[in-house]
Amino acid sequence: MELTLIQLVMLCSLSLTAVAQTDTVKQTSNVKIMEKLELTQEWDKTFPKSDKVNHSKVTFVNRYGVTLAADMYVPKDAGGKLPAIAISGPFGAVKEQASGLYAQELAERGFLTVAFDPSFTGESGGKPRYVASPDINTEDFQAAVDFLVTNDRVDSARVGILGICGWGGLALNAAAVDTRIKATVASTMYDLSRVTAHGYFDQMEADGRYELRQRLNDQRTADYRSGTYALAGGVVDPLPADAPQFVKDYYAYYKTPRGYHARSLNSNGGWNVTSSLSFLNTPLLAYADEIRSAVLIVHGEKAHSRYMGEDAFRKLRGENKELLIVPGASHCDLYDNREKIPFDKIEQFFRTYLK
Repeated sequence: MELTLIQLVMLCSLSLTAVAQTDTVKQTSNVKIMEKLELTQEWDKTFPKSDKVNHSKVTFVNRYGVTLAADMYVPKDAGGKLPAIAISGPFGAVKEQASGLYAQELAERGFLTVAFDPSFTGESGGKPRYVASPDINTEDFQAAVDFLVTNDRVDSARVGILGICGWGGLALNAAAVDTRIKATVASTMYDLSRVTAHGYFDQMEADGRYELRQRLNDQRTADYRSGTYALAGGVVDPLPADAPQFVKDYYAYYKTPRGYHARSLNSNGGWNVTSSLSFLNTPLLAYADEIRSAVLIVHGEKAHSRYMGEDAFRKLRGENKELLIVPGASHCDLYDNREKIPFDKIEQFFRTYLK
C-alpha cells in the first residue's frame, strides 16, 4: 500500500510527538524522590546519650532511589566547616548499635558524623526488606558522602568513612571507587565476598560453592512461588553449648541487653536467604590496590576475622596505609568495648588525613 505525502507527514509528526512524550517521562522519572520514612524521635540506642553533641535524624537518597535514614551527631558549639565521617555496620546491625556509638564518640572529638541504616534495613526505605547487595551497599556509603559533601556544616574536602565488620570491606570497596573519600577506617572487618564464597577460614572449595548456589537458587524458586522472602535467621538462639567462641561473642552482643535492638537483623530474623547470591560472584576487594586515599585497618588480636583484615591490608599500596592489631581484643570487642576500641588512634588518623 502506498502512503500519500500527507499520510507520511502525519506519521512522522505522531512519531516525534511520541518521542517527545517519552523523553518527558524519562526526565520526570529520573528525579530523585525522597521516600517518607517513619523515624523514631525517642532515644532508643544501645548506648547512653552524650551531652557534648547535638543529635538529629536526617535522610538522603542513594543512586537506586532508596531513602536512607541516619543519625547525625554534631559537636556542640563547633564553629566553621567541620571534617565529617560516614559510618555504618556491623553487617546486619542498625545505627542504634555499634555504628552510632562510634559516631557519637567521634563527634565528641570534633567531627560531624552520620551513622546510617543500609538500604532495606532499620529505618531506611526500600523494598523488599532485609536485602543485602555488594553494589547497593557500596552505593549507600557513597550516598552518605553525597549528603556530607553538600552539607553546609561540612568541609567537602575533608570527608572520610568508617565501616565496622562486614561494612569494613564495603568501606574499602567504596574508597576504591569514590575519590571524594579522603580517609577510610575498617574496624574488625569482614570481606563478605570472601567469607560467602570460601566459608570461614577458606574451607569451602568449588564443589561446596556449587552446592550453595543450588540451595540459594532453589530458595529463589520457592520465594517466587510463595510471594515472600525466607529469612536466614539472625544470631543463633538458643545458643548451642558447643558453639564456637565467636558465635558465643555474637550472641553476647546481639541477643542480650548489651546490644539487642528491635530493628536489628542479627538480633532478630536476619537477612533474606538469597542475599548471599550476589556476594558469591562479586569480589569486593578487586581494586583495593588502587585506593590512593588513606586507609587504617583495625583488628583484634583474638578476632576470628583477623585474617581477613590482614589479607586486605596486604593488598593495599602506599605509605598512607596502616594496620593496627589491638592486643587481647576479640571481633565483638571492637563493637562496643570502649577499653578496646582504639578511639585515640582513629581520631589521630582522621585528623592527619582530613586536613
